Amino acid sequence: MRDKPLQTNLDPSDSEAVVRTVRERYAGIANTGSSCCGGSTCGGTAEAVATNLGYESVDLNLLPEGTNLGLGCGAPLQHLELEEGEAFLDLGSGAGIDALIAAQQVGLTGRVIGVDMTPAMLAKARDNAAGQDNIEFREGRLEELPVNDASVDAVTSNCVINLVPDKAVVFREIARVLKPGGRMVISDVILDGELPDAVSHDVLAYVGCVAGAEKRESYFQKLADAGLTDLEILKDVDFLQMTEKAAPAEVLAIMDSAGISRDDVMGIVRSVTYRAKKG
Repeated sequence: MRDKPLQTNLDPSDSEAVVRTVRERYAGIANTGSSCCGGSTCGGTAEAVATNLGYESVDLNLLPEGTNLGLGCGAPLQHLELEEGEAFLDLGSGAGIDALIAAQQVGLTGRVIGVDMTPAMLAKARDNAAGQDNIEFREGRLEELPVNDASVDAVTSNCVINLVPDKAVVFREIARVLKPGGRMVISDVILDGELPDAVSHDVLAYVGCVAGAEKRESYFQKLADAGLTDLEILKDVDFLQMTEKAAPAEVLAIMDSAGISRDDVMGIVRSVTYRAKKG
């Protein structure tokens, strides 16, 4: 059994407290270079986590050291099929892993924007992208993107929307910044059932990308209400099973301390990668 974590109850309705908690957690990851899903604490290196999620080794090998922090719940970028000259937006860009890969794909005539709310992550990403003129990182929240209307061709995000309390606003912002006919491919965590209370109200489970997840029907209805259409599910797997060798350590520790087995939540927490577009 893992060491019992310091449990802190979280009120999901207190959105600003949620945002502060998420920012503090990811600032810590940026400063230490270690994530809940990478390093010896979780049983795998950041590279092993990324390849398990679907990233290609050829892309990872081209990145500056420290760009890949072993975060995420999928590899959405590979499904966007970016073209040279396109404008691309990464929501919750972290240390810049997807933005830097995308910059190679859109070329010098293209443009890459990463948006993140954590100053420590932004500093790390800017260092990683030093010398590349087609990429920039902007500070901001997904609920109010610092991006012009109808200005980008493609949007991605990797395991970040689940961390935002008001997901409907995020989808409306995506629709606002996409050009007509623009596309998005997102990897995120959703729920196909109810989480045990010990998990759903724990702050560590929230920053571990589980407690903030929304039920499938509600999640995708908010996407549709924002005017994002032609939904296509590209990948749908059990999140904890997928990350068995590099699981969110906080979530597993909470489950252990509360006497919750993996079987109790098997199939409920889903990692999905999906495609949609702006009509």
